[in-house]
Amino acid sequence: MAADIPAIVTHRIGERARSTLDRVKTFVEEECIPADAVYFAQLGHGDHRWLTYPPIIDLLKARAKELGLWNLFISKPCLEDGAGFSNLEYALMAEQLGRSKVAPEATNTAAPDSGNMDLLMTYGDERQKRQWLDPLLKGDIRSAFLMTEPDIASSDATNIRMTMKREGDEYVLNGTKWWSSGAGDSRCRIYIVLGKTDPQNPTAFRQQSVVLVPASTRGITIRRMLSVYGYDDAPHGHGQITFENVRVPASNIVLGEGRGFEAERALEWMLARVNDDRRKTFGKPLKEHGVVTEWIARSRIEIDAARLMVLNAAVKIDDLSVREAVKEIAEAKVFVPNIVLGVIDRAVQSWGAAGVSQDTPLASMWAQVRTLKIADGPDEIHLQQLGRNEGRRADKLLEMMARQAHTAKAMLKEHCKPENPRL
Repeated sequence: MAADIPAIVTHRIGERARSTLDRVKTFVEEECIPADAVYFAQLGHGDHRWLTYPPIIDLLKARAKELGLWNLFISKPCLEDGAGFSNLEYALMAEQLGRSKVAPEATNTAAPDSGNMDLLMTYGDERQKRQWLDPLLKGDIRSAFLMTEPDIASSDATNIRMTMKREGDEYVLNGTKWWSSGAGDSRCRIYIVLGKTDPQNPTAFRQQSVVLVPASTRGITIRRMLSVYGYDDAPHGHGQITFENVRVPASNIVLGEGRGFEAERALEWMLARVNDDRRKTFGKPLKEHGVVTEWIARSRIEIDAARLMVLNAAVKIDDLSVREAVKEIAEAKVFVPNIVLGVIDRAVQSWGAAGVSQDTPLASMWAQVRTLKIADGPDEIHLQQLGRNEGRRADKLLEMMARQAHTAKAMLKEHCKPENPRL
C-alpha cells in the first residue's frame, strides 16, 4: 500500500495510518466490493425497499469494528470514538472507501452522517451530543441534513424561506425542503434543519439557524422520493418534506440563533473491458486501438492530478485551518467531479451499450458524481469566488510589473549602448 501514497506526502503519513490504509484497502477489495452485489440483491425491488435495509450492512459494520476501521473520519484525537488521523491520512482512506457502494456505511463514514456528526461534535451541547451524536457514532441510527428548498436558489443560503418562529420554549417550523438525502432510510431518526429564525436581522447571514428535529415529530410529511437520473437511491433516498406547524424544544437549536472516488473504479472497469481479447473491432482487440490507449493514459494523468489536488487541500487544513484552505477546497470541488465524469464517460464508451445499462455500475456512478456539481455548491459559485479572489491580486501585480518595467529601462540605460542611429 505504501506504493499507493504519492511521494510528495509520504513523509506526512504515520506508521499507524499506513497500517490502517493497508487494512482499509484489503477490507474494500476482498469484502466490500464483493458485498456490493449482495447489497443490491437483498435490497430487491419495489416500495418495501424504504421499509428496511440490506442486512449485509450489519455484518460489514461488525467486521469493520473488529478490524479497527470505525469512524475513521474523526480527526480529533481527543475524542475516544474517533480514529485520530490527520485530514491527509483520512483522505487516502476515503479514496479507497469510495471504490465500494457499501464501504462508507460499513465503516460509519457515509454522508450525510459524517458531516452531521462533525457538526454536532463541533457545535452541539452536551445534551444534544448524548441524545443524537452518541447513537450516530455507534452506527445505531442515521440522519439527514435539510437545507435545499424548491422554487429558490438554495446555493445562496440567505434565500432560505423555511420559518422557525419562537413561541415560548419552542420553535414552530413551517416550510418545504427537498433533496433531503438520507431521509428515506428507515433508520433515519434526526433531521438537521436550516431555517430562518430572524428574517428581519440587517445582517443577512445572521438570519438563519440550525435546529435538530426528530424525524418522528408531528407535522412532518415526506411527500415523495426524488430520483437522480432515474435512480432513487433506496433505502437512502432524497426526500421532499413538508413541515406544518412542527414544534421542537428551543433547546434543540444548535449553537444559538443565527449561527447557522469513483474515477479509479471507472478506470478499472475500462481496463477490464479493453483487455478482454474477445472484444475486437476492425480485426483487433480494443486495447490495440490508439484512441483507447490514449483514453487510459489521460484518465491516469487526470486521476493523479485530482488526487493531489484533494491531498493538497487536506494538508492545508491540517497545517492551518479550514478557513485558510477555502481556495484549495473550492478548487477541488470544481476540478475533481469534472475529472471523474470524464473518466467515467470514457469507461462507458469502452463498454458501449452495456456501459449505460444496469450490467455495470458505470451509469449509477455517473449519476451520483454528476450531482456533486450541484449538491456540494454549484461550480459557478465556487468559480465566482475563486475568480473574485484572484482578481484582488491585480493591483499588486500591476504595481510589480510597473516596477519591473522601470527597473528594466534603467538597466538597459546602464548596461547597453544606444543603438547606432545609422543602422
